[in-house]
Amino acid sequence: MMTNPMNGNPFATRADVQRAVQDLTTPLLAGFSPGRARVELGTSAAHFHTAAAHLEGLSRPFWGLAPLLAGGGTFDGIDLFVEGVNNGADPDHPEYWGPVADRDQRMVESAALGYALALAPETFWDGLTGRGRDCLRDWLLHSLQQTPAPNNWNFFHVLVSLGLTRVGVDHDLSIIKGNLDRLETWDMGNGWYRDGDQRQADHYIPFAMHFYGLIYAQYGPEADAARRERFRERARLFAPQIAHWYGADGSALPYGRSLTYRFAHGGIWGALALAGEEALPWGEIRGHWARNLRWWSDKPITDRTGVMSIGYGYAQLSMAERYNSPGSPYWAFKAFAPLALPETHPFWTAEETPAQERDGVVSLPEPGMVKYEDKGDVTVLSGGQQSPTFGRTAEKYNKFAYSTRYGFSAEPEGRCFANGTFDNMLAFSENGELAALRSRESMARIGDDWLFSAWSPMPEVEVETWLIARAPWHLRIHRIVTGREVETVEGGFAIRRYDPTPARNPEPAPIGPMAGIATQSDMSCIVDGTAPFENPVSRTPRIITPEPNSNVIWPQSWVPQLTGTLTPGTWSLAAWVRAGRDMALPDGAPEGLPTAADLVAMREGGQVIKVWDL
Repeated sequence: MMTNPMNGNPFATRADVQRAVQDLTTPLLAGFSPGRARVELGTSAAHFHTAAAHLEGLSRPFWGLAPLLAGGGTFDGIDLFVEGVNNGADPDHPEYWGPVADRDQRMVESAALGYALALAPETFWDGLTGRGRDCLRDWLLHSLQQTPAPNNWNFFHVLVSLGLTRVGVDHDLSIIKGNLDRLETWDMGNGWYRDGDQRQADHYIPFAMHFYGLIYAQYGPEADAARRERFRERARLFAPQIAHWYGADGSALPYGRSLTYRFAHGGIWGALALAGEEALPWGEIRGHWARNLRWWSDKPITDRTGVMSIGYGYAQLSMAERYNSPGSPYWAFKAFAPLALPETHPFWTAEETPAQERDGVVSLPEPGMVKYEDKGDVTVLSGGQQSPTFGRTAEKYNKFAYSTRYGFSAEPEGRCFANGTFDNMLAFSENGELAALRSRESMARIGDDWLFSAWSPMPEVEVETWLIARAPWHLRIHRIVTGREVETVEGGFAIRRYDPTPARNPEPAPIGPMAGIATQSDMSCIVDGTAPFENPVSRTPRIITPEPNSNVIWPQSWVPQLTGTLTPGTWSLAAWVRAGRDMALPDGAPEGLPTAADLVAMREGGQVIKVWDL
């Protein structure tokens, strides 16, 4: 039974989108506490205080409710949210949220309150009692004195400042200048940021750094006009590039952390509209935005009551981070920013431009990605990013390839080698039990259609990896120097596993040097090749049925793999990899591999991946 409140919504008109916000918010009303200051949406926990988790449940819907109300829309139940703010900021109320501390989750939610005050003060400020306004003012002013995490969190003070300015509350603007100056130090050029002093550039760049930057560009003080224009110019450079992370069907690239925020990644398109920034023709911006919302509209991303679950394509706690509470997914409401605009705005009047066929290979040197397409589905080859210290981040950042259609798998069994999914990874194990994966590279370079990285999964094992796009295939070559005997497994793309139907979906089996599986909708294969370096290794193909709930899009999957054992010495591996919307496996892999000299020239040449180059 489909319980997604967006199911069937065509997202064709402004009214459709207003209805989506209303439909998605209505199921939350059952979670209100007696004093309305907290909204409890589930029984799982995050690492922070329960009061902060319940504040998330109250405040995160403001990312959609504020633009809805600012644009003249309504929500039957908004009085409950206003009452919640009235009481939650009051230190004398039994449901007081508690004060914001350094690097506190409440600081994250302060940004939603600032956004609500900036866009819809008539509701979220004028609707409070006199004491409620005083308490909220003091709570927000106190939040500005606290230290944010050294990343996109610096924008939270900026959003609070915009809200306080809109309602006429004086505050220390030197704090805000410091936050903005710090944020600009993470500009990599060409429209890209790092998320702090880390080798990290994921969806936080579009749905945080650019989203907040565009809000500041639109609503910030005239005295900071030069900085506001810099935010606009970076967004203009960025928009055509982030478009490569979207498939023709509207799916966005599952990559990195915080995927439970789901269609928050569409916030970049909505923020461009809110800021009046036609970085692409309005019809293209509207097309990327609307297709993405439609893609999400038929996914089982809610429970039976219509409350969004933690997960990506379905409820999947195993891919969550420690900071994901039951209210966290409602950051997705960032996508609804255009509702603040009138129906006459060109974002709403423009005819949605259909998805365009994009051939060829595109190099994105800032995040370290080489992108190609097949039948509108996007694949990126990846390298150079440093996984942060959250759950299963090697899988979220360091696989060789990511796909809008096939996503990636987060190992539910941790680093279990025996039954690991290892889609688009090369895993090593010394004892056959614990797996070691690519995580932190010591070198990372990129060319027009290739990436190179050097990495060490464990002591005495050094790996050089070349990834080369040959759409619809890609080629992987590894040169390995090991001082110990190790087992290896390399996987292709994980595809959806259907309940077996003998006529269309026989039990999969390896085919020659190829491990491949074809279903009634897709095929995936990995073909063993002969590497051009010394001691090429022939590997054994197999198909595995991974643990359930490992892939972020489908709860059941199949993965083709190649396996082999390496004794101490120098060895080389090669594999051709492909997945696509076909119901039959290819006859074979492409002909011809680059020479060893070609690969050495790549390693010595190319461009240092910018996010890696700290």
